[in-house]
Amino acid sequence: MGARGGYETMVRIIGLKDIKKAAERIAGRVHRTPILRGDKLDDLFGAAVYFKPENLQRTGSFKIRGATNKILSLSDEERAKGIIASSSGNHAQGVAYAAKALGIKATLVLPENAPKAKIEGTRSLGAEVVLYGFDSVQRYKKLYEIKAEKGYTLVHSFDDPELIAGQGTSGLEIMEDLPDVDTVVVPLGGGGLLAGVAAAVKETRPGTRVVGVEPATIQRYAESRKAGHPVEVPMGATLADGLMLTKTGEHNYPLIDKYVDEIVPATDDFIVKGLMEIIFRSKLLIEPSAAVGVAAALEGNFKVRKGEKVCFFLSGGNIDPDKLASFIMKGQNV
Repeated sequence: MGARGGYETMVRIIGLKDIKKAAERIAGRVHRTPILRGDKLDDLFGAAVYFKPENLQRTGSFKIRGATNKILSLSDEERAKGIIASSSGNHAQGVAYAAKALGIKATLVLPENAPKAKIEGTRSLGAEVVLYGFDSVQRYKKLYEIKAEKGYTLVHSFDDPELIAGQGTSGLEIMEDLPDVDTVVVPLGGGGLLAGVAAAVKETRPGTRVVGVEPATIQRYAESRKAGHPVEVPMGATLADGLMLTKTGEHNYPLIDKYVDEIVPATDDFIVKGLMEIIFRSKLLIEPSAAVGVAAALEGNFKVRKGEKVCFFLSGGNIDPDKLASFIMKGQNV
């Protein structure tokens, strides 16, 4: 039962034990990314800034963690069928990488407007890429059509216990490397990352604050928290292409409801500002979805406490050069 809304669920809810098991399972197959000091941003917030830079991860995002854990947990029969997934691009690359390493056929459904870097990265790993639609609703419709026809095994992009546990390994690393962290700020799309990280953080150190940040135009988890159960919201436009999901995960919601202290929005103008601050002050190449935490802090949507240790989760760095150039130009005018 969720701590806030009283939502009860029959789905499997993972915990620290599952996350530690996932960490053992994926060890050696993913990078153990470091905690980096973001001292160039200290003056913006009056706090000690740190980063969990999953933009330095294999395939350029955290997604490989959950994808690898999920695929390794499949039976031989499930693997033999081949796997299928839908993604804005980062999950696709994580699935493709893990599938290639294990010799499994992978089919990935990506939006027609996915960043070129994500499409090319997925294809380079030997996966079949199907470009369809422009949002998650359209993509998943196509995915289920192909799955029904071919009999592939689904590797969901956010709503799966093994995937959530895999994403949670990054939270476990935060607590091992920065055990006295006061606040952890995490991008919020489908919720697999936030659910896993929140479980790892709160079951290790309950006093650490966890903040989730979603696009201001697609506030599915904020609305779900108000409703006391998972809801779906209309699709909205956002520069954070990796967070363009309208549906709340059934496996994710109970963990987020229980463990996440604040869910706040970030607008596009501040996402660009956050992106520029991280790229030019901290010299870390990230994509817009990874900038939402700093964006929300700059926007004042949650309070960074004076003198605290705050860790911003940088979820990925797969950004097209032409889009980066346009963001730089936009950043000069916001």
